[in-house]
Amino acid sequence: QVQLVESGGGSVQPGGSLRLSCAASMSQFRTYVMGWYRQGPGNRRDLVARIDNRGNQYYVDSVLGRFTISRDNAEKLVNLQMNSLKPEDAAVYYCNTWPALFSWGQGTQVTVSS
Repeated sequence: QVQLVESGGGSVQPGGSLRLSCAASMSQFRTYVMGWYRQGPGNRRDLVARIDNRGNQYYVDSVLGRFTISRDNAEKLVNLQMNSLKPEDAAVYYCNTWPALFSWGQGTQVTVSS
């Protein structure tokens, strides 16, 4: 069974930074497009950023220029560097393939408040 384990969340003030990591267990990890998703209170889970097996990246407009997604195929890791955080970035963050093919992990909570 594939496991996706997110970590790195926390509480920061507006303008702060966090680096999220996701450890994946699926075989052939390098062949998957990997994504970071987030779900705020009362909201659906939406894609924030994704990266393909060649390193090509996509970001939603609201995080473009502030977030950077990266991957380490040897270690089966997907990272999300989040800078200039805003209160509206607060959510539980999850990783999965894009589109999401596997069961969701527990996520990691990001809180942005002063």
